[in-house]
Amino acid sequence: MLLYAAGMLRTSPWSVLYALALLAAASLGACGTNPTRGNASTQAPAPKATWALALHGGAGTLDKDADPALLKAYEAALASALRTGTTILSQGGSALAACEAVVRELEDNELFNAGRGAAINEQGVVELDAAIMDGSTEHYGAVTGVTTVRNPVSLARTLMQQQRFRMLAGQGAEAFANDYPVLQRVPNAWFITPRRLRMLQDELASRTSRSHAASVQSTAPSRLGTVGCVALDSAGNLAAATSTGGITGKPAGRVGDAPLIGSGTLATRLVAISCTGSGEQFIRVGAARVLAQRIELLGESVHEAASHVIFEKLAKDDGGLIALSADGSIAMPYSTTGMYRAWAREQSNGSVQSGVAIFEESTP
Repeated sequence: MLLYAAGMLRTSPWSVLYALALLAAASLGACGTNPTRGNASTQAPAPKATWALALHGGAGTLDKDADPALLKAYEAALASALRTGTTILSQGGSALAACEAVVRELEDNELFNAGRGAAINEQGVVELDAAIMDGSTEHYGAVTGVTTVRNPVSLARTLMQQQRFRMLAGQGAEAFANDYPVLQRVPNAWFITPRRLRMLQDELASRTSRSHAASVQSTAPSRLGTVGCVALDSAGNLAAATSTGGITGKPAGRVGDAPLIGSGTLATRLVAISCTGSGEQFIRVGAARVLAQRIELLGESVHEAASHVIFEKLAKDDGGLIALSADGSIAMPYSTTGMYRAWAREQSNGSVQSGVAIFEESTP
């Protein structure tokens, strides 16, 4: 590590200072004792994978005592999205295409807080955020405050491909979409479901017993949720995508971590990351960027780096993330009751491992 830092000094003194600071922090951490964390990913890296994919449908929205039929519906939805992504990868498709397809499917499923069935703001409008990133080029596209584009993740990818402006908000994002008829448009009411409307009504009614500020800052489980996907293709390229409706009862114009590169979404040549939970907290710590830098500068595994972010940088119940490294290792830590998630990986010998989970079972 010190040799690596010395080499960096010739080009960037700030980089070496940051690397040494990380090294010092890691050394101090090694001298202490870390408590056992039931949802941490501590497994050794998997053998090099031909392709791999992980997805999530949000953390912090879960109840172990929920209707079993509802939990089964979530599991079926996760399994379906997983098949969509793995079909693309197993046929030689790109990680970017797989991430977009998976997130589009989750956006169209009203069980999740993205696209149809997304959270409604305090004015009764659904405002959607999304981002997508190609690790091979580190190009990205991000949109926020979208109100009529059925699949915001596809709008984000279209924005990425035009290679001029990479993030647009509100009316600007909507106007950009007007130039691309392939992007399906729907009235804002199409996104609103009876379940989400009840959640908004409950949230607004509850504000009579607490201040508006406390309401907005609340991270009650029923008010959070995101969807995301990370993928590694057979060419060795990584990609990530995240999409969300944000928080129930949020003020108009609120932006969370999902569309912010380095906070809720990131893909490099080393790792792809999608986060879910309390957006303000993931933005505060720069969650995805911290994870990637610990891998790059400290040489940590994706499991170690992801666990550090969720259990050391963030507080309990702040959320979770999915992260996929270039060798196909998958980390899916969370500090909430559970996290909707699924994963699959084809090993170099042709065998495929996969799993779907909500609570503590089936960690890759």
